[in-house]
Amino acid sequence: MSNKDLKKLIEAIIFTSNKPVTIKELKFYFKDFETKELRSVLKELITEWDNAEHGFNLVEVSNGYQLRTKAEFSDEIVNFNKEIKKFRISKASLEVLAIAAYKQPLTRLEIEQIRGVDCSGVINQLLDKRLLDIRGRKDVPGKPFLYGTTDEFLETFNLKSIKDLPTLKEIEDMEPELKLDF
Repeated sequence: MSNKDLKKLIEAIIFTSNKPVTIKELKFYFKDFETKELRSVLKELITEWDNAEHGFNLVEVSNGYQLRTKAEFSDEIVNFNKEIKKFRISKASLEVLAIAAYKQPLTRLEIEQIRGVDCSGVINQLLDKRLLDIRGRKDVPGKPFLYGTTDEFLETFNLKSIKDLPTLKEIEDMEPELKLDF
């Protein structure tokens, strides 16, 4: 298979996938190609889509690659397609997600100690939305659940991996209009 055909096929696979396509999945399918070659093709595709005048880009998100609508068109898309709902999240949910993202895995009690209020309802909502999941049980009396963020969390917040969360210094350096108002 030529590099040109490989690029077209990877693009088609990503286009038809309903979730980010990982390098591991591509490597499993394209056994004759090295991971380095696949990454190179993906980098080329990202550049091509960035330079093209289309309403979407190829982005690396949630440890994979996905075609995503450009943010500047989100309001129009929601207005056109009433089945798509704007993502809304409460202040409490955002606080719990932030705590979980930076401190994971942790228990409900640990989250509540940081927030200072009961979080069971918020945690249940985030579990229902698949932004949090149960990672196991802590080896202490009562064996409470350990919670952590999911791949859907990464997708929702447009992160490649949990390592892409901003540092405290980066948050402090943000322009005032970009900061979340808590």
